[in-house]
Amino acid sequence: MRGFGAMILGLCAYVGMLGLSQRLLAGDTAGEGMQILLSLAPMLPAIFLCVVIIRMIRRMDEMQRKLQVEALALAFAGTALLTFGYGFLEGVGLPRLSMFAVWPVMAGLWVVGVLVGRFRLG
Repeated sequence: MRGFGAMILGLCAYVGMLGLSQRLLAGDTAGEGMQILLSLAPMLPAIFLCVVIIRMIRRMDEMQRKLQVEALALAFAGTALLTFGYGFLEGVGLPRLSMFAVWPVMAGLWVVGVLVGRFRLG
């Protein structure tokens, strides 16, 4: 399976594994070691997704690859600035955010970067 289909498969596997692991963890019957494994279980499809994305980028032509690298650079730098800035604001009383907030910020900025890049090419 290639490209978009593999990505959809990975996302479905991630959602399924996340739901299953959360349900099993809510039962509170597993020992500490099993809780750790269940907590990390959704990382397996996440790793698969990373491999799929890297393969998709490797198959792109040079212009599309350049666009993706620039979008990822924007996402990386933007996420760093936003998370560091918010970290300073936590020091003055804003509520603490979970590390789970980082990925949606980075993914959102990646999408923005791709859209800006496509608009510039446009």
